[in-house]
Parts: sequence; structure tokens; C-alpha cells
Amino acid sequence: MARDVVKEMGQEFKGEPADLVPVLQRIQQTDGYLSSDAIRRISRWLKVSENEIYGVATFYAQFRFSPPGKHHIKACLGTACHVKGGEQMLDVLERRLEIKPGETTADGEYDLERVACLGCCALAPVVTIDDKTYAQMSVLKLQRLLDEGETDKRAP
Repeated sequence: MARDVVKEMGQEFKGEPADLVPVLQRIQQTDGYLSSDAIRRISRWLKVSENEIYGVATFYAQFRFSPPGKHHIKACLGTACHVKGGEQMLDVLERRLEIKPGETTADGEYDLERVACLGCCALAPVVTIDDKTYAQMSVLKLQRLLDEGETDKRAP
């Protein structure tokens, strides 16, 4: 995929180092993540080192380096969520899914993201799975929610 996108971008962008962030955004939008192949191709095209590209991409929270999962889980760690146990929710998710924020489970089902604020401060702590928001979470509620998700996966 990256090969085609880079080729297409040659018509839209000048191929200068200043194009780096918009080019990364386009690859992320098209492929869902920045693969090492895409970074290598961008490096050659823009004449920017791969290290510099990784430096820029890791600075911005929007970029990821592994394919996204089928289901997107976000743990809010804004002030209200942090105070009311957001870190505990993130710990439960990391242990149960066996991944860290920015990673995807080995089966490709889930990816995990740590976010600064979901805008639901009165409902803290908050976790979202895909487009559904789960409010006033506790460790037990989150465990039950994850158990239900695993049961749904196994159902015919």
C-alpha cells in the first residue's frame, strides 16, 4: 500500500522535507499506521533520514507503528479520570490484553490508546471501546466488560 500512496503523493506534494508531516498523515490515513516500509520509502523520496522521520512521528500522538485492531480501546487519563482511577483502568487493560498503549493484540482484535481527555469529565473514569463510552468505570466493571467481549468473540 505504501508504494502506491507515495507514488500518488508525488503529484500532490513537492517531495521536500517540509512535506513530512502531511505525508505521514496521509500514509496513516490510508494504511492505518506507519509501516517500516512506508518510512523507508518516505525517507528516500523526501531525502530525510529514517531516524528523523521516527523522531517526528513519535513526537505526535496521532501516529502509530503497528496495524490497528478491529476494536479501538481508549483509556482516558485526563485530570478527572486520573483522580478517579483512570490509571487503574489502563493497568487492567494492559494486563488483560497483554499490550501497552499504541500496540495491538496478537490476534488483531484490540488496540489500546491512552488519551489525555475524552471530554466526559463528569462521568470519570471513562473508557471507550470503538464508539461506545463506558462511564464511572471500576476495576470490576471493566473486568466484566472485557469478559463479555471475550464471550462475544467466541459466539458463533
